[in-house]
Amino acid sequence: MSKWKLSHISAGLTAVTVGYSSSVVIIIDVARKAGASDDMVVSWLLALGLGMGITCILFSWLSKLPVVTAWSTPGAAFLLTSIGDYRLSEAIGAFILCALLSLVTVQSRSLLKQISRIPPAISSALLAGILLPICLAIFSDVNDAPYLVALFIAAYLVGSRLFPRYLMLLLLIMSVTISLFMSSADGVVALSSDSPGLPSIFTLPEPIWVTPTFSLSAAIGLAFPLFLITTLSQNLPGIAIHHAHGYTPDHKPILSGIAIVQALLAPFGGFTFNLAAITAALCMGEQADDEKSQRYKAAIAAGVAYLFMGLLASVVVALFVSMPSIIIHLLAGLALLATLQGAVVRAMEVEHHRAPALLTMLCTASGFSLYSMTSAVWGLGLGLLLLYVQKKPVSA
Repeated sequence: MSKWKLSHISAGLTAVTVGYSSSVVIIIDVARKAGASDDMVVSWLLALGLGMGITCILFSWLSKLPVVTAWSTPGAAFLLTSIGDYRLSEAIGAFILCALLSLVTVQSRSLLKQISRIPPAISSALLAGILLPICLAIFSDVNDAPYLVALFIAAYLVGSRLFPRYLMLLLLIMSVTISLFMSSADGVVALSSDSPGLPSIFTLPEPIWVTPTFSLSAAIGLAFPLFLITTLSQNLPGIAIHHAHGYTPDHKPILSGIAIVQALLAPFGGFTFNLAAITAALCMGEQADDEKSQRYKAAIAAGVAYLFMGLLASVVVALFVSMPSIIIHLLAGLALLATLQGAVVRAMEVEHHRAPALLTMLCTASGFSLYSMTSAVWGLGLGLLLLYVQKKPVSA
């Protein structure tokens, strides 16, 4: 049996670093907008770390193929704009319903095929509409802190050119450093374990159960869009990434297992688990191992790193929970810029899909809620409706 290599560990750690640095601040913000206390935020990150770690290790070991899982960053971006309209227990119930929808879908290949038939222009426009308000927030504090905004944009521009792979890590370090400096200047010791409202950074995190409640409004407004966004923007691309690298695992048991883990961990804050796409590619290329059959070890290394990040949840929250809103706006917006760019490009690729895609994007970005349905649901429906109307022949 081939030995473990440093490249396996390096690839796995890089995947986890990229995943966490690009969106952990969004996860924390989502939990707080849902009404979670600081201890509950820690529980969310613990559940997410354990869920991703267990699924990476288990499925990679059983299949001997690199299976990398992740939380849904597009799903988190959607929740960031919608979850505040619901009680925390309703949100937890929606997470469970989302997992059940995923579990039912993967049992039927025809149902998964039907979902995949939604034109990429519409699904990309839906994602773009979700991300647009978050990315616009980059500039929402220009009048109050023009130099700080300019500093982050300058770092983004330079980093995009010189070290794109480590850009988000740089912005993450900048955010933490500036936040600590701002807190110190205000006379607040940000990392003190005695600070009111902050969990101790020297204790292991504890899972906190939130009893779910189920409502039709949360099912329509949260569960269904979260399921659809995760399926279209995470699981389907995750399958494609496997195929692109020459791996053809049976995804049915893998996706079923991921959905079951989500249902079990949802009451503790595990809002979504899915196949990773971009970070998964880091564990599937030659940088992980020259021998293709041994690259699954990089995914296992990523799983171990996820477990450690879950156990360090108290430290992560202590670093981010007191972060000023302006830093959160900048970090979250810049982290999602590349994703927004890709979504807009795909939405406008096909000429006769542009009008429906534009309608979907604008409606979703508006952020309204009507008849218990969020703007994302309305945007998807209106885009598909206009697409159908355009295809109908006009009677003479």
